[in-house]
Amino acid sequence: MAQEVRGVIAPAKDEPVRIETIVVPDPGPGEAVVRVQACGVCHTDLHYKQGGISDDFPFLLGHEAAGVVESVGAGVTDVAPGDFVILNWRAVCGKCRACLRGRPWYCFDTHNAEQKMTLLDGTELSPALGIGAFAEKTLVAAGQCTKVDPAVSPQVAGLLGCGVMAGIGAAINTGGVGRGDTVAVIGCGGVGDAAVAGSRLAGAAKIIAVDIDDRKLETARAMGATHTVNSRETDPVEAIREATGGFGADVVIEAVGRPETYRQAFYARDLAGTVVLVGVPTPEMKLELPLLDVFGRGGSLKSSWYGDCLPSRDFPMLIDLHLQGRLDLAAFVTETIALDEVEKAFERMHAGDVLRSVVVL
Repeated sequence: MAQEVRGVIAPAKDEPVRIETIVVPDPGPGEAVVRVQACGVCHTDLHYKQGGISDDFPFLLGHEAAGVVESVGAGVTDVAPGDFVILNWRAVCGKCRACLRGRPWYCFDTHNAEQKMTLLDGTELSPALGIGAFAEKTLVAAGQCTKVDPAVSPQVAGLLGCGVMAGIGAAINTGGVGRGDTVAVIGCGGVGDAAVAGSRLAGAAKIIAVDIDDRKLETARAMGATHTVNSRETDPVEAIREATGGFGADVVIEAVGRPETYRQAFYARDLAGTVVLVGVPTPEMKLELPLLDVFGRGGSLKSSWYGDCLPSRDFPMLIDLHLQGRLDLAAFVTETIALDEVEKAFERMHAGDVLRSVVVL
């Protein structure tokens, strides 16, 4: 039977979020119901609230989550009731051209639940990134559930569901950061700091963190940055070159998503270096670069979507590293909050006061 639970919805563009009763149907074929234990407050949720993703209101917000599988539908074999899982928004299909070429992290046909969660009056909800985890329970495609070691704290594990995985993956998977490399990270929010942590994990020799907020730079240093640059006070391109012997960084990760910071990343890399765009631009943004510079500098210009991760491969590995004490995921959690504090968490996020607020249910 369908269940009634509490959840946080965005009713219309730029309106405050509110708690409503959500109707969660029993899982159908290929689906699972997950009892949510924790869910991070991600900037993408704010984009949904502001109408920056689509206008398919009302949204059931939340996507950076971990919890326990409560029930599964027909044909589900990879997870079972009682499994502790991280939810992901890249449930690969296994059949598209990317999957068949052995590149499932580029899957072009990722899965979501077929059924809709609704309000009590039958209004269908659009779950953020196909998850909708600011709720006591949520319905997802079973492939969106990645089983990990239950010894990890839910509020820590859930961070891999979006921001932390995006940053670590931008460094390791997309940027290919390796031992002895020099790395610069422009923008030190949650994703940027995760890129710093990922670069340290990969063995980078120098990690240069760039931001306009000294508080964020201090946090980046705690995550593993060896150098910091306040770009309000110093030209970041010149500072990165100075820190790398005049050459520029091997890999520059742009975690802001703005044309001006992308240009900084482009010119702050070494010849044949790599630029990774993981910051999310808005639709109206345009980039202009001299084509001769694109040709003459060589190297690679890449974008990183969800850190080019494969959840079934990357989530368990990173959780194991955390449990071994080699990756401090807990450092990303600034505060834990209740469901009714999500609106205030958005305000703190916008003000730059938190790295991550995590809803604990």
